[in-house]
Amino acid sequence: MSIVTDLAKAVAEELNRHEFSMSFEAAYSVRSSFDLTKLDTLHVAVVPKELEIDNISRSSSKYAASIDIGISQRIGDRTPEEAVEVFGDLVEEIAEFLKETPLQKFQAAQCQGISFDPIYIPDHLHGQRIFTSVLNVKYIMRD
Repeated sequence: MSIVTDLAKAVAEELNRHEFSMSFEAAYSVRSSFDLTKLDTLHVAVVPKELEIDNISRSSSKYAASIDIGISQRIGDRTPEEAVEVFGDLVEEIAEFLKETPLQKFQAAQCQGISFDPIYIPDHLHGQRIFTSVLNVKYIMRD
């Protein structure tokens, strides 16, 4: 399990080294849920999700590790449409950054793909006035 947890920690550190259009501190976490009373500021949680190991030969393997990145904040005075646009831009900015940036603390990992699932959670947005999005990032490594 240390491969995917080390990867998640490396992603959180890489996100914290970069300056995005909105400021936040990414945190490694074992769960992607947030305390709803503390969402007046932007929260970004990096959570290990999945690890697949495929044999390439008797002596080498290919690892595919997935992490989820939860992005959440109360939308305040914004309309739901404005929130989706503003926070959606940040989610895309994070995705582009991860797609193009090698991880300093996990250089063997290469970003294989990113999915937005969900792009946002409608129940959170309309019911609780909280924007929540989840990026799933898949990395591959070989030994």
